[in-house]
Amino acid sequence: MAAVEILPKLPIVGLASDPRPVPAPSAAEALTPLIQSTYRTSELRFFVNGCRVTVQNPNPDWVLLDWIRAQDNLKGSKLGCGEGGCGACTVVLQTIEPGRRLRHIAVNACLFPLVGVDGKSLITVEGLGTAAHPHPLQERIAKMHGSQCGFCTPGIVMSLYALIRNSYQDGKFRISASDIELQGHLDGNLCRCTGYKPILEAAKTFIVEDLKGNLVEEHNPTSLGVDTASDSPVRTPQDENGCRPPNNGCCGRPGGCCRDPSTSSSGGSLGRQSPQELTTTRATSIDSHVNTASPNSFIPYDPTAELIFPPALWKHEQRPICYGDERKIWFKPTTLEQLLELKDAWPSAKIVGGASETQIEVRFKKAEYRVCIYASDIEELSSFVDPKSDAEFGSLSEVAIPGNMPLTKVEELCSTLRLRLGARASALEALRKQLRYFAGRQIRNVACLAGNLATASPISDAAPALLAAGSTVTIRTRRQGCCDIPLSTFFVKYRTTQLPASGVITHINIPLPSKGVLEVTKAYKQAKRKDDDIAIVTAGFRLRLNPEGFVQYATFAFGGMAPTTTVAAKTQRTVLGKRWTDSTTREEAISALLEDFDLPFGVPGGMAQYRKTLTLSLFFRFWHESIAELDLAEVDHDPIQEIHRELSTGTRGSFEALGTKTVGREIPHLSALKHCTGEAEYVDDMPQQKNELHCAPVLSTQAHANIIAVDWSAALEMPGVAGYIDKDSIPQGSNNWGPIRVDEPLFATDKVYSYGQTIGLVYAETALQAQAAAAKVRVTYETLPAILSIDQAIKERSYFEHGKQLKKGAAVQGPLDDIFAKCEHVFEGTTKLGGQEHFYLETNAALAIPHVEDGSIEVYASSQNLMENQIFVAQVLGVPMSRVNMRVRRLGGAYGGKESRSTPISCLVAIAAKKERRPVRMMLSRDEDIATSGQRHPMQCKWKIGTDANGIIQCLDTDIYNNAGFSLDMSGAVMDRACTHIDNCYNIPHAWIRGWVCKTNTVSNTAFRGFGGPQAMYFAESFMSAIAEALKIDIDELRFRNLYKEGDLTPFLQPIDIDFHIPTMLEQLNANADYENRKKGVKLFNLKNRYKKRGICKIPTKFGLSFATALHLNQAGAYRLADGSILLHHGGTEMGQGLYTKMCQVAAEELGVDVDQILNKDSQTDQVANPSPTAASSGSDLNGMAVKDACNQLNERLAPYRKQFGPGAPMSTIAKAAYRDRVNLAANGFWKMPRIGYKWGNYENPLPMYYYFTQGVAITEVELDVLTGDHTVLRTDIMMASDIRADDQSSN
Repeated sequence: MAAVEILPKLPIVGLASDPRPVPAPSAAEALTPLIQSTYRTSELRFFVNGCRVTVQNPNPDWVLLDWIRAQDNLKGSKLGCGEGGCGACTVVLQTIEPGRRLRHIAVNACLFPLVGVDGKSLITVEGLGTAAHPHPLQERIAKMHGSQCGFCTPGIVMSLYALIRNSYQDGKFRISASDIELQGHLDGNLCRCTGYKPILEAAKTFIVEDLKGNLVEEHNPTSLGVDTASDSPVRTPQDENGCRPPNNGCCGRPGGCCRDPSTSSSGGSLGRQSPQELTTTRATSIDSHVNTASPNSFIPYDPTAELIFPPALWKHEQRPICYGDERKIWFKPTTLEQLLELKDAWPSAKIVGGASETQIEVRFKKAEYRVCIYASDIEELSSFVDPKSDAEFGSLSEVAIPGNMPLTKVEELCSTLRLRLGARASALEALRKQLRYFAGRQIRNVACLAGNLATASPISDAAPALLAAGSTVTIRTRRQGCCDIPLSTFFVKYRTTQLPASGVITHINIPLPSKGVLEVTKAYKQAKRKDDDIAIVTAGFRLRLNPEGFVQYATFAFGGMAPTTTVAAKTQRTVLGKRWTDSTTREEAISALLEDFDLPFGVPGGMAQYRKTLTLSLFFRFWHESIAELDLAEVDHDPIQEIHRELSTGTRGSFEALGTKTVGREIPHLSALKHCTGEAEYVDDMPQQKNELHCAPVLSTQAHANIIAVDWSAALEMPGVAGYIDKDSIPQGSNNWGPIRVDEPLFATDKVYSYGQTIGLVYAETALQAQAAAAKVRVTYETLPAILSIDQAIKERSYFEHGKQLKKGAAVQGPLDDIFAKCEHVFEGTTKLGGQEHFYLETNAALAIPHVEDGSIEVYASSQNLMENQIFVAQVLGVPMSRVNMRVRRLGGAYGGKESRSTPISCLVAIAAKKERRPVRMMLSRDEDIATSGQRHPMQCKWKIGTDANGIIQCLDTDIYNNAGFSLDMSGAVMDRACTHIDNCYNIPHAWIRGWVCKTNTVSNTAFRGFGGPQAMYFAESFMSAIAEALKIDIDELRFRNLYKEGDLTPFLQPIDIDFHIPTMLEQLNANADYENRKKGVKLFNLKNRYKKRGICKIPTKFGLSFATALHLNQAGAYRLADGSILLHHGGTEMGQGLYTKMCQVAAEELGVDVDQILNKDSQTDQVANPSPTAASSGSDLNGMAVKDACNQLNERLAPYRKQFGPGAPMSTIAKAAYRDRVNLAANGFWKMPRIGYKWGNYENPLPMYYYFTQGVAITEVELDVLTGDHTVLRTDIMMASDIRADDQSSN
C-alpha cells in the first residue's frame, strides 16, 4: 500500500478572493509532499520465529506486544505492567551490527514501537520450543522449580536466551556468573512468587552442563566498534543454497551456520523438524518420577537446532515507511536528513526511540501524539567512530556519544574507553555507573541519551553526571544547521529544554581533561532499591585541582532537588580556592549545601528531610573518594564503599516423605513446561470469541464527592464503541456486593467514596478502542471532605461495626489495672505499619460468554473465589446460580488480591454480555488494577504491656486499628486474624485485645498473604524490642523466656499442645546457622565500621491454619471419573502454589497410579458446587482431604477387582472390569476441618480457633549504609514446620 493513501483527504483550498483567513496547515497538508516524494510504503516486513511476515498499514496505536498478542499462536508474551518494569512481555530481536555481526536484544514488547521491528528478526518464547519438545533452557527452568504461577516465566526465559546467544564468541560460550546475576540482565524481570534462586540455578547449570561452558571471570572488551556481547561470525565457505550472504555473514546460530553438518546423531536435540517450525502439544506434565533434577534427566543442548537468522534479512534494505490513519501517523526515516525534513515540516512530531517514556505518556497520561517518528534505525545517530591508534586516543579532547546510541552500548563504550584512557575517562566511568542501574536491561537496550535529556526529567540518572562533566549537546535543525548547547543551560524549567521544536539531538559531547590534570568526576544515585528503580536523588560531581591541591573548578550537580537538574551554586563558590583535603573545606561545603537545598516540608515528591540528607551524604562520599582516587591524602575508605549485592548462593535441606510414594515427594509443577514455553493459557490468552467485545472501566478520580453529571456522549462517538453500562443496567436492589457484608456498590450512584470506584463501563470492538473511549467520559463532581488515614478515622470516630475482642485471664472480669499495678515494668507505645500493593503479574481479568438459548452464562475469571463470583454474577443478572458457571484454569498470581476483588470484574463483563448478547472480555490495565484492588491493610497498634523484673510478660492491653477503605470487604476478618496473632509465639497470661476497623475514603483494602497475621506479629516484635532495650536484656533471651509451653493458652484460649515445635526449631537453627558466632561478628563489624552497620535477628512465628471465624468455609468437595485414566475436579484454584500438582499427587498416592495418569481439569462451579475460596493457607488441606475421600470411595468399590487381577494390575484393566460389572466409577468427595468452631465472646472452654499452626524460625543478617539508607540482605536461614495430627485425617 502506498503511504500517501493512508492520509485523510486534504481540504479544498479557498479562492484567492476569499476574505477568510487561511488556517495553519494540518499535519496532512504539511507532510503530504514528503510522503509523496520519500515515503512510498506503509508496509512492515520482518520475521517472527523464522517465518516471514508482512503487515500492511498496521494500527498506529499498536506497540509490538499488541501485534504479537493479536496473533492466535503467540500468546506467551504477557502484558504485566505496561511500562517496561516487570519484563513479562520480553521478546528478543535479532539485529545486524557493524561488522556484519548479530546481536540478540531483549526488549519490552509492551513499549517497543511496532514500526521498529521492520527489517529485524523477532523471536518470541514460542520460537524456542514446546512442552513436547522444549528448548533445554526452558526445560531447565521447569524441572528446577523456576516457575510457580508462570505469568512472568516466558519473559525470564527470553532475557536469559538473549544473554546466552550473545555470549557465544570465537566458538565458545564466554559467560560468567557475574554476567548472569550481577550485570543487570534480569533486572528488568520481576517474579512475585517463585523467587530468583531456582531461576539463577537453572541458568548457571544450563551453561555449565548443556553449553559445556565455564562460568569464567569477566573478560575485557577489546574494540570500540564491535559489541563484545554479540555473536562472532563463523567463517565458512559460501553455501550454494544461499544460506549465507556474501561477505561471510552467518546465520548466527551457536556452533556454526545452519548449513554446517550437524554433530548430533539425533538430528536435533529439540526434536523439531525444522528450526522455523513450531508444533503444538497437549502434554500436561513432565516426568513425575524425577524427584531431583540431575544432568542425565535433561535434554542435551544441540546448537544446530537453534533458530537461525533469516538469510533474507542480510540483504534487507531500509526503506522510509509511513503508516497510520486520520488520528495518528508513524514515520520511519532512514537518514538524518529525512528526519530533519520531517521535523521541519511538522515541528511538533514526536521523535521516538525505545518509547520507554513516550509510551508511558500515551498509556497512563493519555497523551495523544498525532505524528510520531521512529529514529532508532538511523545509523548516523547511533554510530561511534572508533579511534584506531594510541595517538588518536591521546589526542582526544572530548567523546561525542551519538544521541541515539542504545544505553547498553553506551555502557560498553564507556567501559572500553575507560580502559584505554585511564583516569582521563573518569566522567565516562561515572556515566557508565549511572547507566548500569538505569531501568532494566530491556529498557537500556533501546533507550538513548538524547531521549533521556530531551524529556528533562528532574530525577534523571544521566543528566547530573553529564552536567557535572561539562557536557554539551549538539543540536541540528534543517534550517539553522548544528549548534552546541552547554548542558548547564539546556534545562529551562520542569520538563522543558532549549531544544528547538524542529531540532534533533545528534551527539552528547563529554570533554576530557588533559593528561596530568588533577581532575575527577563521580556520580551517585539513591533509590528505594538498587536495581531498576527511579531515583530519589542523583548527583554528579566534578573537581579540578591545581598542583598544590587547591580547587580550581568544581561542579556539583543534583537531580531530585529541584524542578530540573540543577547545581549547588553556593557550594561550588564556597570550595573555590580552598585546599580540598582540609576538613574545614568539607564542613563549609556541607553548610552551603544546606542553604542551596533548603527544601520545604511539602515539596513535590515528599521526603524533604531525607533528600536534603542525601545531598550531604553523597557529597561526603565524593569528598572521601576524590581524595583517595587522586591520592591526595590518607582517608577513611569506609564512606567510599557503596553497598552492592554480591553473587547469591543457597542451599535447601532435602526432605523425604516417609511412608508415601508420591505425596510429599518433590516434583516440578505440572504446568511448569507450559509456563516456560508460553503454552500455559491464562484468561486473556483464551482465543478470541466470535463477535467478542472488550471493556474498559470508568473510574472515579475523586476520593469523596457527589456525582453531578456523567457525560457519555464523547465516548459513544469514538471508533468501535458499542455501548456502556452503569447503575441503570442492573435489576433494582442488585447493585451492592461484598464478601462478608453486602455494602459495596458495584456502580457508584449519586456519590463516590474512593478514588478508583467504578462509575461505569465502556465496551467496544477492541481493548484499545474501549480504553480510549473510557478516557473520554466526562464526570462532574462536587468535592466532599475525605478521610484518608487511620489517624483521621480515629479522630472522626469513623469505624465499621465490628466490636470483636479477645479476653484472657483477669481481662475476662474487667480492666487490667490491678494486674498492671503489680507489674515491675510497664511499657506503652504506638506502632504503625503501612500498606503494600499485591502487584500480581496478571491483572484481574474475566471473559463472559452468554448462552442465549437458556439464559445461562459462562464466566472465565482470574479469581481465587469462584463461589462468591457465582453468587453475585447471578444477582446482577437476575438469574439463579445454576445458570452461572464460573471457570478458572490458572491465575497469574493472586496473594489474596483476587479472593474478593475479582468479583466485580466478573459481574461487569457478565452484565455487558447479557445486555449485548455477545461475549465480553476485560483485562484491567496495571493502573486500573491498583486503583481498584486494594492493598495489604495499613495498621496501627496502641499497646500497653507489663512485665516482671526479668522481662516475663504479665499482661497486654491493646487497640489494633486497620484501614478498611470505603467498604468492609474482608477487613473484619483480617482484623480477627490480627487480634489472634498479636501474641506471636509468646505467652501472655492476661490480655485484652480490641480490634477497630476504620472506614476511610481509600480503595477498599482486602486479603493479602498472611491476612493480618504479619502485621500483628510485627506489633508483637515491636513491643518485645521495647522491653529488651529498656531492661537491657538480650532480645533472643527475652524471646526464649516468653515462649509458649505445652498447656499454655493463647489469647483466644486455644491450648498449646505437643505439636508446638518453636523451642526445638530455635535451638536447631541456632546451631545450623552458627548464629551465636555470627552475632558476635556483627558486633565486631559495627565497632570497626562507622558508616556501615550490620544487624542480625532471629524471629519465631506461628500461623493458624483455617478460616478462623468463617466456619462454613472450612469445607471442600472433589469429583472424579475413572476409566483407567483419572479425571479430577476439585474446588481449589491454581495460582502458582502448585495446588493442582499436589491434588494429582494425592490422587495418585491413593489410587496407586502415576501422576501422569491424572488430568486435573480447570476449576468450575458446575463440577464442584459451593467451593470455598482458595485462601487462608488451607487450599491443600481442604481440597486434598476431599480428593482423598473420593479416592477412598473408589478404592472400596475397586477392591474386589484389585484382588482378582493382583496388586500389579494396571488401572485400565481394573476400571474396565468394574465398568462391565456396572460399578459406579465416579466419586464425590467431601471434607470439613474437624475440631474447630471458635465463637467470639465465649470465654469458657471454647472450641479451637485454628486446626493447627504452621511454625517457622528465620535468621536474617543485613548490612546498612548509614549515609544513604541503602541496604542489602547478606544471609537468611529459614526453618519451617507444618503439623497435622494423624488422628484428624479421617473424613468428617
